[in-house]
Amino acid sequence: MQPTHVIFDFGGVVFRWNPLHLLARVLPERANTPAAAEHWKGLFFQNYTGDWGAFDSGLITMAETRQRIAARTGLAESEVQAVLDAVPDELAPQPETVALMRRLRAAGHRLYYLSNMPAPYAQHLLRAHDFMAWFDDGVFSSTVKMGKPEPAIYKLALRQFDITAGETVFIDDHAPNVDAARALGITAFVFSDAEVLARDLTARKLLGTN
Repeated sequence: MQPTHVIFDFGGVVFRWNPLHLLARVLPERANTPAAAEHWKGLFFQNYTGDWGAFDSGLITMAETRQRIAARTGLAESEVQAVLDAVPDELAPQPETVALMRRLRAAGHRLYYLSNMPAPYAQHLLRAHDFMAWFDDGVFSSTVKMGKPEPAIYKLALRQFDITAGETVFIDDHAPNVDAARALGITAFVFSDAEVLARDLTARKLLGTN
């Protein structure tokens, strides 16, 4: 096995991210059926573009995000704030992915992160989890004021980490982000669960068999 550089997305990969569950939990009177939860997910997060995309990229504050989403969706600002306040609890570590990260480190690979993440949540993750020290470096969208799948953020990350596309593996649960990485020559996998990812990495001889 040749040591390489493995870049992880956070939400939906290292950390749980289920906005349908989040909205059903925080706004039970509105997101009271699967269809209703899907409706509010689309309105609230706009497929991580629009207001939420600007929040992700550090272009607007939480207060501005709350005001914009409330004005656009008809939700009360208190309802929007309740969802915003509940995000850190939703971003719980996924134990299977954390265990896989430990295996990668033991195999000699270096770990990095590249995550679209609003600043308040990025700061929470850095404070809350000891395994954040396993990463040699990382890029949050809110810090660099751009986000995936913009090619510029991948190029910035490679420069900052002082690594090349050809020696890098990128893992993300959002297919357009994976496609953008592949377009730059990075080996990339769409994450569904840690077991499938472990098989993919083993097939590429990045992990040994247990």
